Amino acid sequence: MSRPVVKALWGAAALVLVAGCSSGTATGEGPGAAPSASVSATPSSPSSASAGGRVSVAGTLTEGLKSPWGLAELPGGDLLVSSRDERTITRIDGRTGAKTVLGEVPGVVPGGEGGLLGIAVRDGRVYAYLTAASDNRIVRMRYGGGEGDRLGPPEPVLTGIPKGFVHNGGRIAFGPDGMLYAGTGETGRTGLAQDRKSLGGKILRMTPEGRPAPGNPFPGSVVYSYGHRNVQGLAWDPEGRLWAAEFGQNTWDELNRVEPGRNYGWPRVEGRAGKPGFVDPVAQWPTSEASPSGIAYARGAIWMAGLRGERLWRVPLSGTERSGEPEAFLTGEYGRLRTVLAVGGDGLRLVTSETDTRGTPGPGDDRILRLEVR
Repeated sequence: MSRPVVKALWGAAALVLVAGCSSGTATGEGPGAAPSASVSATPSSPSSASAGGRVSVAGTLTEGLKSPWGLAELPGGDLLVSSRDERTITRIDGRTGAKTVLGEVPGVVPGGEGGLLGIAVRDGRVYAYLTAASDNRIVRMRYGGGEGDRLGPPEPVLTGIPKGFVHNGGRIAFGPDGMLYAGTGETGRTGLAQDRKSLGGKILRMTPEGRPAPGNPFPGSVVYSYGHRNVQGLAWDPEGRLWAAEFGQNTWDELNRVEPGRNYGWPRVEGRAGKPGFVDPVAQWPTSEASPSGIAYARGAIWMAGLRGERLWRVPLSGTERSGEPEAFLTGEYGRLRTVLAVGGDGLRLVTSETDTRGTPGPGDDRILRLEVR
């Protein structure tokens, strides 16, 4: 089924799409895949998906978004979405999809993979990870949440995260412990990932005010884990375990179970290596099949959005291990996929990324899709 046909069916009967794999190489959030035979994580058959974890597209919540990146849910079910290049945050009515631009965030300097990236909401404030003139940083803005409210001026939370044309990381989220986590990139300077004094190529953990969180593995530091290339996906399972997705270089993209103080290998290791001192990923993919950005946990699995791979991956879990082979859904039907957010017990919201300069946008792009998991 072609993309135009699928677009014509939005708002009609739910679609269930299970797709196969292709592979190749990539260096970042690159364009579409070239076919190859090498596969590490093969999708299961449709019959295995029917045992749990089948996803269907219930419709389109909203469309006409430009370079959408971060997504956060407000109390009551409305959504906030950030625009990487437009530097704006927009409120989306959770029932009708109506859009209200809340304002442009001052100080954002878009370029390459940088701009206004991940967002999170807590205690009447919107937190944002953004690229400024000199660095990547996290700021927060007051937001009352009412229909006529606008964003307050940004207040710095954490500054000094290295910036680059590529590999800026950008995902932020509050964990079940109430602390703020951030995934960063090494900006193409691979040495930063192994340097524990640098904030590049790390997962960071901090208080809502930006101070090192209690119990962090390195005293006086917001660094929680290191040896990452470019982390853009963060999610927790019901037991409070942290999972993260990150871009590989030319061989393997990764899904990792993240533990404090551990070294995830980059640039010394890409994918599974079995080397002492480095943590192997729970799942890995050829870069053409993933180039992962956002992830979410729902119904016993991690759901991972793929940019270059143009598909949604389901990784079934049992505790800290994978309980089955990853499954690919929606392959090639909606283009590049940027962010996935769990809502309620069995819902996902999926953000496409065709207008980020690396896609092939069609009428209505970009959009937020309503997915159901069962």
